[in-house]
Amino acid sequence: MDQKPIYERLPAYRSYPEPEMIARANEFYADIGRRRTVRDFSNKPVLRQVIESCLLAAGTAPSGANQQPWHFAVITDAERKKRIREAAEIEEREFYSNRASLEWLEALAPLGTDAEKPFLETAPVLIAIFGLRHAMRADGRKVKQYYVPESVGIAAGFLIAALHHAGLATLTHTPSPMGFLNEICGRPDSEKPYILLVAGYPAVDCKVPRYGGIKKKLNEISSWL
Repeated sequence: MDQKPIYERLPAYRSYPEPEMIARANEFYADIGRRRTVRDFSNKPVLRQVIESCLLAAGTAPSGANQQPWHFAVITDAERKKRIREAAEIEEREFYSNRASLEWLEALAPLGTDAEKPFLETAPVLIAIFGLRHAMRADGRKVKQYYVPESVGIAAGFLIAALHHAGLATLTHTPSPMGFLNEICGRPDSEKPYILLVAGYPAVDCKVPRYGGIKKKLNEISSWL
């Protein structure tokens, strides 16, 4: 059944004088530029309210047809985190031993990663990000979701930025395959896990690989036409 769109005035847009625009853009770049992927986490608990506010921020992301085809499963239970670590390390050992090409392993070498993932138990919060292949309407009809990977990727970026803005460190972990997350998180097969986001405070003695802080210059990532 065709539905005509209902429009409303743009409710919350704010315009800024150009000098303030420049300042705000520079301030955001300086702040987000401090973000680093962390593998040494403290076990210090994180307030649930902080995570929930960041999830709400992620939920404001644009998506195909505004279908919002994502689900964020937040894992804080120690036993579930242990199960996730065990399952992830099985896949990671297979990856490093058999699946990864030599070229891929050479690309990872400056980051010092390996199959051991203790942060999956140490960090206080894991967020499994799922994409919905389809949704069910109240009348029982199955509805196809559109642009799922793109939409989930944008929402994940919002979430990472929100967690950083709140003062937390993160790690994007992507063991492959990671269907084990469906079973551990109690999610249906119609949902595909895309990212296991690790969040918390960095350990007191946290160290990060210098290579990870080297980012491409503006002229290497953009062009003006």
